[in-house]
Amino acid sequence: MSRLSTLGFAAALACFATSTMAAQPVIGLITKTETNPFFVKMKEGAQAEAKKLGAKLLSGAGKADGDNAGQITAMENMIAAGAKTILITPSDSKAIIPAIKKAQEKGVMVIALDSPTDPAEATDALFATDNYKAGILIGQYAKAALAGKKPVIATLDLFPGHPVGAQRHNGFLQGYGLPSNDAKNNELAKPAEVVCMADSFGDRAKGQTGMENCLQKNPDINIVYTINEPAAAGAYNALKAAGKEKGVVIVSVDGGCSGIADVGKGVIAATSQQYPLKMAAMGVAAGVEYAKTGKKVSGYTDTGVTLIADKAMAGVDSKSVKVGTDLCWGKK
Repeated sequence: MSRLSTLGFAAALACFATSTMAAQPVIGLITKTETNPFFVKMKEGAQAEAKKLGAKLLSGAGKADGDNAGQITAMENMIAAGAKTILITPSDSKAIIPAIKKAQEKGVMVIALDSPTDPAEATDALFATDNYKAGILIGQYAKAALAGKKPVIATLDLFPGHPVGAQRHNGFLQGYGLPSNDAKNNELAKPAEVVCMADSFGDRAKGQTGMENCLQKNPDINIVYTINEPAAAGAYNALKAAGKEKGVVIVSVDGGCSGIADVGKGVIAATSQQYPLKMAAMGVAAGVEYAKTGKKVSGYTDTGVTLIADKAMAGVDSKSVKVGTDLCWGKK
């Protein structure tokens, strides 16, 4: 009886340990970088939701935007540490897919945040801004702001082949009413009105260099589309150095606090604001649900986008800088 009691006690301890482990799901978050304010806010959102729901969050990132190898290493380490859900903002939408498939074969649910894979179906689900819609909104605004003048457009894009870069670029052209590609096409449309295209990698310095080169090609540019607000700030610096900042409409996407401040200062005419904290929180919640019930999420969930402008334009739905400031992320 004594031995049976001991065995029973040991079994009870094992069951308790197992239930305790099951009670704390392990979720991984892999962002493109650790320094971009967008991803800093995403991590904050994931941490807050994990704490709220009793999950353990592991975080990792590439060394820079485009570091696919770094993201693969982070994924492998997280799986080894027991993660059953991995949230990822893919740096390379195609090259990351083999690593995602390996994770899924081990029973890991993989959710893309912000940026889809190519094809998007490679992940179990996607929580992200409708980037095509974000582009449409700033395209509509740019057209209204130009007030009937002939558009002479420069685009400061992300880098070739990335779905987010393509969707924002092509959405912008669609919103302006120019020939464009649809949301599933990762090629950048270039109608005649686009006189210069440059890859900025979402970087301020590269955005400035790209704008300088575009002005050399065509000094009459009057509209600048930028992939994000750091690139927009770089474009403005180049325009200001050339004495052309007052005659050019700059539009962008992101909605970070510094970008919204630039809208208020007149550096950026309008930006489409997205919500990284919401993406991450929804991803963590889905991971906890998967751990508890085995139910996976699927398909695309739109996490919202709002046009923020200092000066409203007739026929274009926008919100004020104050609204954008209340909802922004990063340092105010």
